Amino acid sequence: MPLLKMDLIKNQYQPEEIKNLMQLSFDVAKETLNLPDRDRFQIVTQHEDYEICFQDVGLGYERTNKALFFTVLSTPRPMPAKKAFTKKLVEVLEKEAGVRPEDVIISFATNHAEDWSFGMGKNHFLDGSL
Repeated sequence: MPLLKMDLIKNQYQPEEIKNLMQLSFDVAKETLNLPDRDRFQIVTQHEDYEICFQDVGLGYERTNKALFFTVLSTPRPMPAKKAFTKKLVEVLEKEAGVRPEDVIISFATNHAEDWSFGMGKNHFLDGSL
């Protein structure tokens, strides 16, 4: 049940392109993080160009205004799964959506099943619903 968040600069991608980026990232997460079909939670946030900064931490990457920042908020995942997701996502986005590899930034953040409520004010993992 990861939450896949994607932050980007406004007006750099058309709505259909954003939908495609969402689908591609979900497909990669499903494959590499072993997600069931309907375990899909995604949020895209678009920012004004002055509200976001994608620097390279001294690695020498030249980013464009089409840079994408993915945050994967998830229960703990094994290191091989994280590495597989990162590698595959960059490959798929380049091949299927024309996104430059240096324009893809990915960060994993950890939470736990008990931290989720999927509606109705219930803690589904705590009450045995899931």
